[in-house]
Amino acid sequence: MEIILKKDVENLGLEFDTVNVKPGYARNFLLPQGIALLATPKNKATLEATLEARKEEEAKLVAAANAVVDQLKKTSITIPAKVGSGDKLFGSINNADLSAALAKAGVQVEKKYIKIPGNTIKRTGKVTAVVRLHRNVEYNFEFDVVSDAPVEAPKPAAPKKVAVEETPSEEA
Repeated sequence: MEIILKKDVENLGLEFDTVNVKPGYARNFLLPQGIALLATPKNKATLEATLEARKEEEAKLVAAANAVVDQLKKTSITIPAKVGSGDKLFGSINNADLSAALAKAGVQVEKKYIKIPGNTIKRTGKVTAVVRLHRNVEYNFEFDVVSDAPVEAPKPAAPKKVAVEETPSEEA
């Protein structure tokens, strides 16, 4: 069933996209929630008129998104995290943490535009997140997750001194 999206829908499309979905998904979820319209000829004509009116505004949005991408290209982020044994993190790092780290570096990106593979990071190392600022502007941003404290090598245990008590032995 062909529908026109009125809002961005994750894993489906962006606002004003025309997409094909299963009829049940459209009838039972998208249409009742007001997220989509049926792609009738009348609705398609209305969509075309709306897109024509928004072209200038759309160009401004693309220019702003490209400016943010240029800032991202100049930015390198290292996120410190508490690390347990090996390279496993205590807790995890998600798109909100990356958005906060970018804000500290002077680049404002809302967390909804950041997609991290697997949604969370649970190990240290280099990670690539997809920053999708506009339907036509997408950037793969690389950053590092490191331990917040230097990991010390375990010290060998000192030999324990065992005190042996002598009990008086009875000689008979």
